Amino acid sequence: MSGKTIQSLVQSWETVRFELLNSRISELNLAIAGSPVERFVGRLHQELAAKKLNFKPDVYLTDGWGCPDRMPVIGIPFYLADERLARLEEEQNDEIEDSRTIMMLLRHEAGHAINYAYRLWRKPSWGEIFGSFTKPYHDSFRPDKASRHYVRHIIAHPYGRTYAQKHPDEDFAETFAVWLTPRSGWRRRYRNWPVIHKLLYVNRLMKEIRQTPPESHVIHLLRPVERMTLTLAEHYGKKAERYRRDARGYVDDTLREAFPVSRGHVLRPASGLFKRYRDRLGERMVQWSILTSQEAAALLGKLEARSAALKLSYPPGAEGDRLMNMVSLAIALARDYAFTGKLTSLPAIKKSPPSTR
Repeated sequence: MSGKTIQSLVQSWETVRFELLNSRISELNLAIAGSPVERFVGRLHQELAAKKLNFKPDVYLTDGWGCPDRMPVIGIPFYLADERLARLEEEQNDEIEDSRTIMMLLRHEAGHAINYAYRLWRKPSWGEIFGSFTKPYHDSFRPDKASRHYVRHIIAHPYGRTYAQKHPDEDFAETFAVWLTPRSGWRRRYRNWPVIHKLLYVNRLMKEIRQTPPESHVIHLLRPVERMTLTLAEHYGKKAERYRRDARGYVDDTLREAFPVSRGHVLRPASGLFKRYRDRLGERMVQWSILTSQEAAALLGKLEARSAALKLSYPPGAEGDRLMNMVSLAIALARDYAFTGKLTSLPAIKKSPPSTR
């Protein structure tokens, strides 16, 4: 097995998937800046500016699309900020938002955000056009798909083209999205529909507020990624246990056995132990397997990186015990790669007696 082959194994999608599923969302260092979704947010801001609106809604990453109740901020699914997470999401749900759908949803959420920022729902005229903002939400409803009293915008939604019928707030957001969409031709398309009076109202309303600053700047984020401490496997709910079984041979589980949770004020990072004994561990791996030094170094690099990512540690007095665990793990992993060419079920590490320190 060549060094190039071992590197490709280390970086395979199967390896990446297992790493992600065992990672806490809050520790993935996700951000909109520099991510694939940044360009869509920029495009939304450009469309708002083109309408001469003095409004640029803040956006943040969370577990799904939406605006927190009456908060002028847009939540975007965290998986859109990373191509690996998007691929994983598509595997779980058999679909992922394409560019067109992302923009449709952003415009819709911008409708909510501008409604909340300017407290438009408090205007008597708003209630006359769209209905009572305080009307209860219902998760299920029976829309009239033939109705021409509502715009047709979110075509990818399970309710088809009639999502505007769900609630007055959704009706406004959908109407705003159609109005905002470049080259939507809403005047021509809806000229003979009763819904045209809603579009004309939004057009007048936006002209009234476009040069005024928002009234509300208070923002409370709902489940931002920084506070999402679930692992991705846990995030996907009932599938978590299946993924844990699929990943049982992956190095994370065995590393956790080699470095069990320790208590104490002064703990040392496990990654430092791998780094300090890298050469000696590499020699043992080569001695007890058919790997080359380069291949052994690649695997040790993976162990060091994963122990750092998992934030594994040990108390100072337990270094000898942990080092014995590391030797067992390194040799087992070397043989596993050398003879199978992939990660299978690594043998459980015999746990050392608990340290008294």
